[in-house]
Parts: sequence; structure tokens; C-alpha cells
Amino acid sequence: MTNILNSIYLDKNIPIPLYYQVKKQILLLIENAQLKEGDLLPPENDLCEALNVSRPTIRQAFSELVNEGYLTRYKGKGTFVSKPRVQDKFFSKLETFHEEMEAQGLNPVTKVLKLEKINGPHEANEKLSIPISGPLLYLSRVRSVDKVPLVYVETFLPYDLCSKLMSVDFCENSLYDSLEKVYQRRVDRVLREFMAVNAHQREAELLQISRNKAIILVKTVAFSGNTAFEFSIARYRGDMNLFNVELFR
Repeated sequence: MTNILNSIYLDKNIPIPLYYQVKKQILLLIENAQLKEGDLLPPENDLCEALNVSRPTIRQAFSELVNEGYLTRYKGKGTFVSKPRVQDKFFSKLETFHEEMEAQGLNPVTKVLKLEKINGPHEANEKLSIPISGPLLYLSRVRSVDKVPLVYVETFLPYDLCSKLMSVDFCENSLYDSLEKVYQRRVDRVLREFMAVNAHQREAELLQISRNKAIILVKTVAFSGNTAFEFSIARYRGDMNLFNVELFR
């Protein structure tokens, strides 16, 4: 704790709020691995005394870092550095889950829950531009990194166009790679929409979080040329995923 206290310096002569200076310097200590997952931060009173600031200043800095997932508070125990979030370019780059995770040096694992022929839901048929009565190939998976589940995803494909995929082992094979290998269909464009929702019981169990905890729901329609080949509904843990988007003007 002493080293951490000595690592934070506040400049009271600049127009940057003190709480924000505290927040940014704690964040820098985390990014530089001077503070690691599970480390206990000094009590608020100790920080107030060492930095000569008010308790609301420290509390606001801590609260923002907790809300952003960098710190975790445990009642009666203190404030700890959280497990790092997995950075994801899901909204700015079209690549598979395994490619994204392996690029970060992580160990991705996929568990297949179901792979079957179904009828409905109607939303999937509409998104795939096939008749409401048309059969679907349904694939549900949980994707994890280092034994921590990150996303539960349900995927729907036109069965008449993709029936050969029923024999693919999706624990080991990528959906997009399989489409390209089996059907010579390359996914080259996707449409995505996302929203924050609360986890239902089933989602909470699969993602190993508490019911009603915030998750990120993402709906995707993937195209090969002008043909919609995939409609998926993915539910990402809000506390373990950090999405990056790079925009150009």
C-alpha cells in the first residue's frame, strides 16, 4: 500500500479535477501492472490523508473505476483490482471469436449446447429472408476464455442452404470458416445492433453471473454477397468484455 500511495501525485495548480487525477493515476498503475488483479487498494481514509484531499474526491474516483470494471468493492473487505476485461473489436473488425482471442494471446474454448433442425423463431426467418415456415439450422454455444464464459450465442441459418453443417464439430471449427470450406460461401458483410439488457435466469446460469445483471445483447445478420446466411443473438457479459471501435473522418 505504501508504494501505491507514493506513486500517486496530484497537481492542485492545474484545472483538472482532483478526483479525475486520482482515477487516471490508479488506472495507469493498473495498465502498467503495478497494480494487479486481486490487489487490495488502500482504504479511502488513508488515501485522503496521504494525498490531502477530501473523502468525496477519493470516493468519486473509486466509484467511476468500479463502474468501468477496473475495481471491485466487497463490503467489509475493501476495494480490489478486478480481473481485466477482454478487449474486443467485434463492432469494428470482421473476424471469428477464436481469431480475436488468440490475437490477444488468450485461450478460447467453445462449448456447443445444441445443433439441430428447428422451425422458428419468426424473427430469424424474417432476418434471413426465407418463408416463415422454412426450417432453420439452430446452433447455440458458450464461448469462454481461461474457463470464464464471455458470451452465450444462438445462431440461426437457412437449413436448406446449410444442412451439411449439421455434421461439423463447432467445438473445434469456426462457423464462418466452415461456411467457406463446405459451401464456398465467404461472409463479407454483417449488420449488427446492440443494447444493454438484464440477464434472464438461463443466460445468467450459462454466463455464471447473477440474474438481472447487465449484459450486452448483440443481434447480427451476416451476408455472403446479397444472401443472408446467418442470424445470431449473442449475450456478452458486461463485466468481462470491453468493445473497441475505431472511426475515421
